[in-house]
Parts: sequence; structure tokens; C-alpha cells
Amino acid sequence: MAEAIAFYTLAPLILGLGIMVITARSAVHSVLFLVVNFLLVAVLYVILNAEYIAVIQVLVYAGGIVVLYLFVVMLVNLKREPEQFADPRRLGVLGTLLGGAVLAQLIGIAVYSSVRGETTATGTGLGSDTPFAVGNTEQLGWVLYTSYLIPFELASMLLLVAMIGAIVLAKRHL
Repeated sequence: MAEAIAFYTLAPLILGLGIMVITARSAVHSVLFLVVNFLLVAVLYVILNAEYIAVIQVLVYAGGIVVLYLFVVMLVNLKREPEQFADPRRLGVLGTLLGGAVLAQLIGIAVYSSVRGETTATGTGLGSDTPFAVGNTEQLGWVLYTSYLIPFELASMLLLVAMIGAIVLAKRHL
């Protein structure tokens, strides 16, 4: 009963803060609403007994991602008009081809996963002969590095490409 009360209290707050993120006039206020939103989502994870995910939510999203947003807000001059020219070095055809290749890979992974069938983690994920009880952190790691290894690696590659792109964009303007 207490979990239901907490959920029905937090859910409208999270939705309201999400609306405030996209409707705030100041970009800094929008980022601050986003931080509070991430913290409330972490509280929901604690209610669901997923403490590890709650800590990761706070560290990665409320910590790292929001700091990245704040740096972007500080580096980008929002009052300046966008530049009205096309970069002659832009390789639109190559980018379209690479985007198509990535889309084809994602479709291939989805088809392979649906044909193979989804495996779900049951029990401890380590077999029934495990003599000790494991926590949700070990279960998450086991499932992440066995059943969901390809999506995990794709997400890490996507973050790497985004980081390299941010460095290239920042270096060009500095």
C-alpha cells in the first residue's frame, strides 16, 4: 500500500517536471528541472527494490548527462541567429550511406533476436545449484553480458561516436 501511495505521488510530479523541462524559458532552469526529474525517477527505482539502478540513475544521468547539458548551454550562444550557409566539406551522401548501414544492422539484430527467441533471467541467472543468494546487481550484470551483449555494445559505440562528434564540433569552434 505504501508503494502505491509513493508511486501515485511521484508519477504526477515526474510528469509535471517533464513538462516544465520542455516549457521552461531559460535553458538553465530546464536543466535544473531535468535534474529533479532524474532524482525522482531514482526514488521510483528505490521503491522497486532496484537500488543499483537508482544509484546509476543518479550518477550517470543526474550527474554526468546534466553536467554535459550545462556545458552545452554555456558554450552555445542561444541569442545568436543560426548561420545560413552550407559547409562545403559536408559529406551528405556518405553520411546517408553510413546511417543506412547502421539501420540495416539494427534491423538485422532485431530479426535475429526475434528468430532466436528472447531469453529471460529466471531465479539467480547462475543456475539452480548456486549455494548463495545473489542481489539484483549480479543478476543485472549476468543478463547484461549474456543475453543483451550486442545492444550493450551498440550503446557503448553510440556513446563513443557522440563523444568524438562533440570533440570535433568543439575543436572547430575553439
